[in-house]
Amino acid sequence: MRFLRQSMIGLFLAAATLGLLVFAVYMVGTALQERLASETKAPPARERVFSVNVLVPELADIAPVIETFGEVQSRRLLELRTAVAGRVVELAENFENGGAVDAGQALVRLDPSDARAAVERAQSDIADAEAEQRDAQRALLLARDSLAAAEDQAALRDRAFERQQDLDRRGVSTATATETAELAASTARLAVISSRQAAATAEARVDQAATGLQRARIALAEAERRLADTTIEAPFSGTLSSTSVVAGRLVSANEQLAQLIDPDDLEVSFRLSTAQYARLLDGQGDLIRADVTATLDVAGVDLTARGRISRASAAAGEGATGRLIFAALEDAAGFKTGDFVTVQVQEPVVRDVVRVPASAMDAGDSLLVLGPDNRLEQVSVDVLRRQGDDVLVRGPIQGRQVVRERSPLLGAGIAVRPLDRAQPAPAPGAGDTAGMLELSEERRARLVAFVEASSAMPQEAKERVLARLSEPRVPAGMVERLESRMGG
Repeated sequence: MRFLRQSMIGLFLAAATLGLLVFAVYMVGTALQERLASETKAPPARERVFSVNVLVPELADIAPVIETFGEVQSRRLLELRTAVAGRVVELAENFENGGAVDAGQALVRLDPSDARAAVERAQSDIADAEAEQRDAQRALLLARDSLAAAEDQAALRDRAFERQQDLDRRGVSTATATETAELAASTARLAVISSRQAAATAEARVDQAATGLQRARIALAEAERRLADTTIEAPFSGTLSSTSVVAGRLVSANEQLAQLIDPDDLEVSFRLSTAQYARLLDGQGDLIRADVTATLDVAGVDLTARGRISRASAAAGEGATGRLIFAALEDAAGFKTGDFVTVQVQEPVVRDVVRVPASAMDAGDSLLVLGPDNRLEQVSVDVLRRQGDDVLVRGPIQGRQVVRERSPLLGAGIAVRPLDRAQPAPAPGAGDTAGMLELSEERRARLVAFVEASSAMPQEAKERVLARLSEPRVPAGMVERLESRMGG
């Protein structure tokens, strides 16, 4: 019992000690919280100043450039079709896809046997028609002679009848003789009528013979044309495409054998929005002949061709928007029909505009400019064009410092520290050497070997790239594109 009583007393004392300790901790914590809550004095706040890049824009006359995509096509594309049916007996050696042909060259020959026989029959018909015409002319001459003789005989009969009437009036002739003379005169007149009818028939025969001869000549011309149609010639110099015939094959009339494309008369078709199209119209509403540049990226080198806008499509096109524009290309070496190219159209010059980075604009077409005490002010401007990463604007910002890059932390009234108070001007001649590299001999040899071994690059492009690689300084962009394709 004594042990149990002492244990209980010890346990009670330990619990009381723990409780007093917890109460002491609580009291100290409460006192600290009240002390901290009663502190009203805070450290002084300091305004945050942001560092920004700035530029000082200047007014200039700038010609905007419209960039879009287009397709190269030939202005002269002819489908070679057969005018007559027949069997192919001969083909030109270069009658194949990509074969170059000259104007007037015979490309396909069909079996001319039937056509030649038709020509010979037409020639025989002409000979028969000419013989018939000669016979009709001789018959007409005879009919006219017979008519003249009948008219002479009728005149004699009329004079004999008149004499007999005179004798009858003097009473020295009989009525029977007078009636006989009158009957003879009537018979002679009837003979004249018959001769005239025969002469008219002969004249009609001559006309029919001339008509028959003309029809025979028309038939001969048609037969000769069909004979000529058995040979298909190239109407102009060009390149063949979509060839689909071999020697010995039977072809039907109007069947397409190939397509002939003129590779030297190329144009590019591209589509512009209605707003862009409106900017290319002059005061009379006519489409201006704006300069166009077509660029094709071929195995690391840009093939470029210049040209001018020639026309616009008559209709917008079913299911399409905007306007379809065509531009004739000049000196388009290396370009082929069907190439997908980048097209840059030069717009008319816009006067008194400012070029600023697109990163300086916000959704409300406003810029941030530095005001007094380097605090930002928001200025609204008119956006005229968007040129890649730049924007052409017009507004009251000339001579003022404009923030290059906007951020959510910047706004009107915020103090900033400008890092660049003026846009540095390029050094003289820097544009000629910017982006140029000096290659080592090993690196240059690797690039030359890759270009010479490339089968996808046209010969004109190869010569142009090799010429640039032979120079002491080579464009960095061209080197980068070549090495990206060769895995370097």
